[in-house]
Amino acid sequence: MGFFDKLKKITTNIFSGFTEADEAFFEELEETLILADLGMDTALEAVEQLRQRVRREKLHDQEEVKAALRDVLAEEMSVGDTALDTSTKPTVVLFIGVNGVGKTTSIGKLGNQLKNEGKRVLFCAADTFRAAAADQLQIWSERAGCELVRQHEGADPGAVLFDALQAAKARGVDVVLCDTAGRLHNKANLMAELSKLSKIIDRECPGAARETLLVLDATTGQNGLIQARTFKETAGLTGIVLTKLDGTAKGGIVVAIARELGVPVKFAGVGEGIDDLKPFDARAYVEAII
Repeated sequence: MGFFDKLKKITTNIFSGFTEADEAFFEELEETLILADLGMDTALEAVEQLRQRVRREKLHDQEEVKAALRDVLAEEMSVGDTALDTSTKPTVVLFIGVNGVGKTTSIGKLGNQLKNEGKRVLFCAADTFRAAAADQLQIWSERAGCELVRQHEGADPGAVLFDALQAAKARGVDVVLCDTAGRLHNKANLMAELSKLSKIIDRECPGAARETLLVLDATTGQNGLIQARTFKETAGLTGIVLTKLDGTAKGGIVVAIARELGVPVKFAGVGEGIDDLKPFDARAYVEAII
């Protein structure tokens, strides 16, 4: 993965001239983590935790310090279950986020993954606001071998979701993956629309397992964190899908999101292919980059 290689290069630089965990080392580490987009607060906290651990456990060896840094970053990211909750039939997953971050693509890839696990999956084209959004989802539904419920452009998103849930119940669908319009400029509109979709799910599938996944573009770095805060306020997120991780050396945003929002990253997009959406594993992530 090109993404891990880029990040590994950055962290390797710090440890390449390592002689001891002194103040100069901690300062350089702080700077490196900020450049990798952990954000100022997260980077400072992570380095302070490492500093205390090095002193407390009297760590001197480079490998010991590396292992401690991995532990610190993995702990920062341990904020909830990273597995998708598919405990009911149907399970409903709402995908939200601004335009252009890869919501529709992520639905296609996740649909393919769930289908390969033997689940019956239905896509709901409730982004009726963007021209050709339903067409794009239809192409992905055909690629992934998943069913699709759509209406005409400009239709009421709630009506599309209602149809999808009716179809899911009638056909014995396991998981409904619902695309939504990518609007952030007006929080009141967004809140009203998501609230309406939520009520329809409550009414049509009471007790259904639900996920609200925010899709973020990793290359936007700290801007992604600002978006995440706004959506968390309005939507009650259960997880993050981080796309385009292969295109950035600033993957520290993963740690910043987990720490500042308390929302786990559940999936990472690492390429264009249909199999390039991976369940996110914090431990594997820190092992790969440090």
